[in-house]
Amino acid sequence: MDLSTVHHGIHKNKKKKRVGRGPGSGHGKTATRGSKGQWASAGAKKPTALFEGGQMQLFRRLPKRGFSHATWDRHFLVVNVGDLDKAFKDGDAVTHEALRAAGLANGPADGVRILGEGELTKKLTVRAHHVTKSATEKITAKGGAVEIIPPPKKPKRNKMKPPRTDAKK
Repeated sequence: MDLSTVHHGIHKNKKKKRVGRGPGSGHGKTATRGSKGQWASAGAKKPTALFEGGQMQLFRRLPKRGFSHATWDRHFLVVNVGDLDKAFKDGDAVTHEALRAAGLANGPADGVRILGEGELTKKLTVRAHHVTKSATEKITAKGGAVEIIPPPKKPKRNKMKPPRTDAKK
């Protein structure tokens, strides 16, 4: 091999093969797709990883067992009253943002739960999604206040009018 033949067989501006343009092109009629078969018609897609050649897929052959709350369960961050006493000053307002800033309620969650573990020596205003009875008693005993954040309203399911009962049968 020498340098004069290095580029032989390499075509930089090769024309695109145009198929389905009649018999004169050499690629007419079936347009290089063969006759019939899975890939012959337009819109044919490659089968997915789950496709088993028409055999019943594995996930459909296996029996379904168990139950999961995961679709509607909500995750709450738990904070004890004793931790609030250490992290906040007298008269502070305890909210989700304040707890996050203090490093007590980090990570993704649907809300905050305040539990009654530990002692409280300060007057605090607590605003949370859920506060236990013992925590409420400890907070109000020191002159603080507890405000519960209401949950989101449930969607109205049946928007149709109820059927008429006085209709003739």
